[in-house]
Amino acid sequence: MSLNNVEIPYGAYWSTPFTKWQGTLQHLHAMKFAAWVAKSELAKRDIDPTSFDSGVLGMTNAQYQSFYGAPWPLYEIGATKTPGHMLSQVCATGVRGLFASASEIALGMAETSLLLTADRCSNGAHIYYPAPGGPGGYGQSEDQVTYNMQHDAIAGHSMIQTGENVAKKFAITREELDAVALRRYEQYQAALADDQAFQKRYMTLPFSVPTPNFRKEAAVLTADEGVFPMTAEGLAKLRPVNEGGVVTFGNMTHPADGNASVVLTTADKAQAYATDASIRIKVCGFGQSRTDLAHMPEAPIEAANNALKMAGIDVKEVKAIKTHNPFAVNDVAFAKATGVDVMNMNNYGCSMIWGHPQGPTGMRAIIEMIEELVILGGGYGLFTGCAGGDQGMAVVIHVSDR
Repeated sequence: MSLNNVEIPYGAYWSTPFTKWQGTLQHLHAMKFAAWVAKSELAKRDIDPTSFDSGVLGMTNAQYQSFYGAPWPLYEIGATKTPGHMLSQVCATGVRGLFASASEIALGMAETSLLLTADRCSNGAHIYYPAPGGPGGYGQSEDQVTYNMQHDAIAGHSMIQTGENVAKKFAITREELDAVALRRYEQYQAALADDQAFQKRYMTLPFSVPTPNFRKEAAVLTADEGVFPMTAEGLAKLRPVNEGGVVTFGNMTHPADGNASVVLTTADKAQAYATDASIRIKVCGFGQSRTDLAHMPEAPIEAANNALKMAGIDVKEVKAIKTHNPFAVNDVAFAKATGVDVMNMNNYGCSMIWGHPQGPTGMRAIIEMIEELVILGGGYGLFTGCAGGDQGMAVVIHVSDR
């Protein structure tokens, strides 16, 4: 499969602000909300939703009637005859969705695909699984979001334990993690400079939050919600989550709500969808991996190597690196394994700071990476991140003048 004909039209992407657990977006059905946002953003760009011949919905947390998948939100935006599917790879859902859309175009199955990523960690579903053959006919139940964060299906460990395991393997200290966490907070401040000029390149601000029926305004967001100020002194005072460990609530991410979307199309159609037709954004390579059990933060290393190999470049040729970093451990381990400067990754923001709604997490990071590359005058960008099940996914993007 060749990706030579797959492009992302410049500006044909967007993200909502991300909000904290049980915050301002907690009342919105994730699929309906993503469609509501997409309909507005497409109209701003004069993009006809009937022009999509493919749609992908990346979503992890179940919503009411999410059984119907992508056709529902596609219909809501006006793409009433566009086929599509829903996929989930927990934290890697954004990259997996990008791969799905790009693959359909590369294979000639579609010319223009809309990738919607949507998730709400707040108010996660309580699911009951009947078991008529069990004792007394009683079944099993789970709180989908919170239970799975704390109990790996294979070994029963928590996600935080994977961070501790990788910290031990790479001899990472608490001081290293706190230094990176503080640096990530400082990098995020650059996205807020000049009245949030960087974020406004891809995000509508102020952002009007609708009521559940999408008929009125419930609130107005002027920025991401749930980002806490950081100082070296404050980070040092935090106790490890696990006794004797190095991971604290200061050097890890937090659950969030939001959505992010992107249009992918063929090279000859990209200019028509772009807000600036002089900029070319090519999808160059994907990578995936699975590492040792309970070592999730290590997986992005091999995934990145595989993506770079597919793109035919070396990490030294990459001008911008973004990661999904649920733990600062991810970035320190990646830097130690590859030799990159850990303090120069994740300019303008990352999931450790603005939060982790699952599906949209990687998608927003990729959008920010594109904008960073445009500011830098072009070049290669690498996004890599981990996912539940000790997996990783990565993508290489190239930005240039057309």
